Parts: sequence; C-alpha cells; structure tokens
Amino acid sequence: MQLIELEPVFNPDPKWIKVLDQTRCIGCHACTVACKSENEVPVGVTRTYVKQVETGVFPDTRRQFQITRCNQCVEPPCVAACPVTAMYQRDDGIVDFDKDVCIGCKACIAACPYDAIFINPEDHSAEKCNFCAHKLDVGLEPACVTVCPAEAILIGDINDPSSKVAQIVGRESVNVRRPEKHTQPKMYYVGIDQATLDPLAANTPTGAIFQWSEQKNDLNGGYISSGMPAGWSSNNSAASLLAYDVNHKRPWDYRVSLYTWTKSISAGAMLFTALAVLFGFLPLESALAQWLAPLTAGVFLAATGGLLIWDLTHPLRFFTILLRPQWKSWLARGAFIITGYAGILVLWLAASLFGWTALQQVLLWLSLPFSLMTAVYTAFLFAQSKARDLWQNPLLPFHLALQALLAGAAVMGLAAISIGNQPFFTVSLWTLAISAGLHLLLVWSEMALPTVTAHAKLAEHHLTHGAFSLFFWSGILVGGILPVLLIVALPTPLGFSLAALAALAGLLAFEHAYVQAGQSVPLA
Repeated sequence: MQLIELEPVFNPDPKWIKVLDQTRCIGCHACTVACKSENEVPVGVTRTYVKQVETGVFPDTRRQFQITRCNQCVEPPCVAACPVTAMYQRDDGIVDFDKDVCIGCKACIAACPYDAIFINPEDHSAEKCNFCAHKLDVGLEPACVTVCPAEAILIGDINDPSSKVAQIVGRESVNVRRPEKHTQPKMYYVGIDQATLDPLAANTPTGAIFQWSEQKNDLNGGYISSGMPAGWSSNNSAASLLAYDVNHKRPWDYRVSLYTWTKSISAGAMLFTALAVLFGFLPLESALAQWLAPLTAGVFLAATGGLLIWDLTHPLRFFTILLRPQWKSWLARGAFIITGYAGILVLWLAASLFGWTALQQVLLWLSLPFSLMTAVYTAFLFAQSKARDLWQNPLLPFHLALQALLAGAAVMGLAAISIGNQPFFTVSLWTLAISAGLHLLLVWSEMALPTVTAHAKLAEHHLTHGAFSLFFWSGILVGGILPVLLIVALPTPLGFSLAALAALAGLLAFEHAYVQAGQSVPLA
C-alpha cells in the first residue's frame, strides 16, 4: 500500500484566538511595554497589562499573574453598543476600531464586561487591543507574542487543528473571563488562579497602595480614583490581596446623571400634559397645553442634547450618530427618538402660533409614545451595558416612566400655580403625591429583592451604604418621603411648591447615585 503525504491546507478564513499560559508568565510586563511601543499608547492608559495578586499568608505566599486585555468576543457587546460603527468585527473575528469615526460617547466602555476599552488622552478616541491586526495582515505576530520571553502568549487560528492554540483549547483545561455574560470570549487562560480571574476575589490593600504605585481614593474618576472606594470586601474566603492593578475610570460621569434628570423633566412635561388633556382635566386651548408644556419640554430637551454632546470626547462629530447609525445601539435609537420628540414639540409650537387645531389633535396622540420612549429608552441603553449588573433590571423602564410622570407633574404644577389654573393644579398635586409614593414603593421592591450576582450586590452596597449613599438617601427622603408629607399636611400652592422643588431635587440626587453606583464595581 502506498502512503500519500497530504500537504497542509491553507485556511483562507482564519478565526484568531489567543491562549495566555499563566503557568509560564513571570510578570515581567514586557507585553505591556511592547504593546505601548508598537501601538503608540500614551502613558496613563494601556491596551494590555499584567494584574498581580498575592495569595496565602506570609511566609507561605505566592504571586499570581493575569495578562489582561480585550477578550475579542464572538458576540462583542462593544460593537452592539457603538452608535456609529466605530467598533466593528472583522471577518476573521478580530474586534477592531476606527478612530476617525469614534464620537467618544463611551458606550463601548460601559458595555465591555472586561474593562478593556479606554479613551486615548491624545486623540480622544476609543481604543483597545486589536491583536495587532496590522501585523497579522502581513503575516507577522502581535508585538506581545514576539516579545514574551516565556512564551506565555500564543496566537493562532482556532479553525486550524494543527495550530498550537487549537490543540491547547481542544485538549487542556482552559478558562475564560465572565462566561456568564454570553460574549463567548476568544481569550483562553491556562493555569489561571481564581484570585486573579475574578475581579472581586481579592481584597484591595488599605489606601490602595500597590507593589509599585499608589492610587488616590476620591470620587472623581475611577474605581479607586473615581468611585470605587479602596478596600472592597472579597467574595473569596481564601487569603488573597491585589498587588498590582491599573486605574479604572467610570466611563459616564455627572453629565450622564444630569442628562437622565433633564430628560425626565422634558418627557414628563409633555406626557403629563397630554394625559391631562385626553382625560379631560385640561382644555387643549389652555395656555398650559398650548405654550407652557411644549416650551418647558423643549428647554429641558435642549439641555439634554447639550449634556449628551458635552459628554462626547469628539463633540463636533455628534451629527454622525444620525448620518451613519448602528441600529443595534440604543444610543443611536435614542438619538432618533429624541429627534422625533423634538420635531413634535416644534410642530406643536408652530400649530399654537398659527392656530392649527387639527394638527395639534394628531400631535397630541403622537406626543404620548414619543415622550414615553424619550423617558424610558435609557433603560435599554443601560441594559446594553452588560458589564453593569445593577442596571440589568427589568423594572427600570417602568421606573423611568414613573420618574418622568413625577417630574412632569412637579414642573407643570408649578406652571399651573404661576397662571392660576386651579383645576390643573389639583390634578398636578395628587399626581405628584401618588407618583412619589409609587417611586418609593418601586425603590423598596428593588432593594428588598435579593441580588443574584456579587457584582450587583456590591453596586447596591455602594448605592445604599457606600460612596453614593448620601445621594441615594437624599433622593429617598427629599424626593420621595418629604413631597408626600408636604402635600398631605399642606395641600396648598405653597405646600405643593415646596413638594415639587423637593421632588425634583431628590430625583436628581437619586439619579446621580444610581448611575454612578452602577459603574463602581471592578471588572478586571
């Protein structure tokens, strides 16, 4: 019998993966330095770094390493969240980015469960590890693979059974980070310790003093320097201490907290007024319906748009979200919802100016779904942030709708007092009281139910007992309990005015606590 030797077949459609062998890693940080040099990564940010955790009790201790970077997911949440396709997935599976398109909305950062994306401080665009795609395309290995002295970093084609990475993944015990997020990461770890793989497994040192660095503990930017108090409690009973880490920043700051508040007022002003007209509590011809409601909604909607543009690192590119939308992104969908709502408000004011009553009858019905969608689309935007377990709340759309109704009753009730409309004032008064009470009930139900993940539990702790507890309890007491007590004890214009102002102030404090606490849990 004649044996025929088969030539290896070239695979024209590779699917690149990485294997990180932590049994070989010596923690030399050569991969970090090589990556910075190859990709011109500025000081202060990294595409890859080596996290270190000390396990055991002195003198019986060991140092565990984890090479940390983008996980090149099969189902990348950053691609789905990006509103302008700046994050995209190539045919070979590599998740890459286009800096010339990025608007700097940071939705990709909020969506990534691995905290692998950052805003480059020099060009202000989102950036991360992309497997050194420019080198792969010409047949070269990534810089980190080339420079690693211990051969701890391997790259190859998972579709090629002869490749070393395919053999390791197919035959050995490997782990991935956060498989419960259903992203199907293509970064496989060999010999990894749970103390490094789980970002909550190890304790942080007191004062956040690491092996070679110290990170300040304030509330202006990251987990340690921007929202994450130093020394969080481990969810692992084994002795482990974080020895080296990089600073992690919360992607969305107070401007996003403020945007949720101005959006609630804008949506609520028109939602509450339209409902009052449809149920016969307010004539369509009244000044409140004709002018005050659409003007109030328009002013706060303009403030909402201004805050969103201000929060972009490339604010002059904001219009690209309308010109090249990525329709899976709720940020893109929200931009069109807000634009549609703004169009309705403009047409409403034009109809008021020219007396087009028939048009207003149509706009009255259109304003209901558009104002409601304007209020609640943020719930779906937050849910798209797979990294943030606190925001994965099925009650959040209902809560945002209720907050919009509360805010609308508050501002329109104040408007009714200013022009002396007693019937509408009465409706506003009791709507505010009832919605404030329901807001308290909904918050209580959310807090009373047990959290299903350690990440959600830690975020809830920061919300109610940690760094953001002052804002949270101020929101509950000032924005929920006080308005109800004022209205019940003093159902007069003065009592309502105090209750409305308290409700709006409390709602702002609550929104800030909720938005920031949701981002206060370490992911890497």
